[in-house]
Amino acid sequence: MGGARFPGEEDEAGDGVPLRDVGKMEHGCEHYRRRCKIVAPCCNEVFPCRHCHNEATASGDRHTICRQDVEKVVCLLCDTKQPVSQVCISCGVNMGEYFCDVCKFYDDDTEKGQFHCYDCGICRVGGKENYFHCTKCGSCYAVALRDNHHCVENSMRQNCPICYEYLFDSLKGTRVLDCGHTMHMDCFSEMVHHNKYTCPICSKTALDMTHHWALLDQEIEATIMPPVYRYKVWVLCNDCNKVSEVNFHVIGHKCSHCNSYNTRSTSRPVDSSGSSSPSTSDSSENNP
Repeated sequence: MGGARFPGEEDEAGDGVPLRDVGKMEHGCEHYRRRCKIVAPCCNEVFPCRHCHNEATASGDRHTICRQDVEKVVCLLCDTKQPVSQVCISCGVNMGEYFCDVCKFYDDDTEKGQFHCYDCGICRVGGKENYFHCTKCGSCYAVALRDNHHCVENSMRQNCPICYEYLFDSLKGTRVLDCGHTMHMDCFSEMVHHNKYTCPICSKTALDMTHHWALLDQEIEATIMPPVYRYKVWVLCNDCNKVSEVNFHVIGHKCSHCNSYNTRSTSRPVDSSGSSSPSTSDSSENNP
């Protein structure tokens, strides 16, 4: 396999496998199946992929690879060092069944549905037909969210509010909350597992809490407060951002506008109608 091919030679390996497919899905690392390694432009060292490089340098001279800066690769079948391209210049195999000459990205596992988004500037997975690019949010979202999500400018170009890993090019799945903020799917699940149901950034409710609110209604109705605690308090709703004057209760305070219990204590508004936007006090929150 190490010699160069000449015109007229069979484009097929001895076992009948097309030459371009020799070694497909047999090489690579924990991140990608591919038939080449990259030469890191920053340190000139050879690594299976940019993620392997970044992990290897994390505990020492920490530095990361810009994927577009990769200029050289090494074929894993014939060990030829060469400029970035899909087909090895020596043995003629596809070094990656999927290849992007913008991202310098190779992957043999095409079932991922890789595609390059020119607006994002990087390759995505999941099938181009299943995603659209939201210009305001600055990233690709599932088509189910087209005209069905709250836009937050560059919401994906932020760190996950739970683990603080950069979201835009993370390998982990992400979840877009109703408020428009994003976090890793695993981080969201872990947050819910610990009974935290609000966005860590804006405090809006992150799940459908209708059933839970109904249970709180029943519990409050069944728990009569002593006369000394029967007074009114002002609360600000984290979900609709309106203020309400409600009866104090040790279990929780329900917004009179949207019926959410995701409220916090606040000072009396200047306009007692409740239509103004007062500043919140430092009292403890009444989040679910």
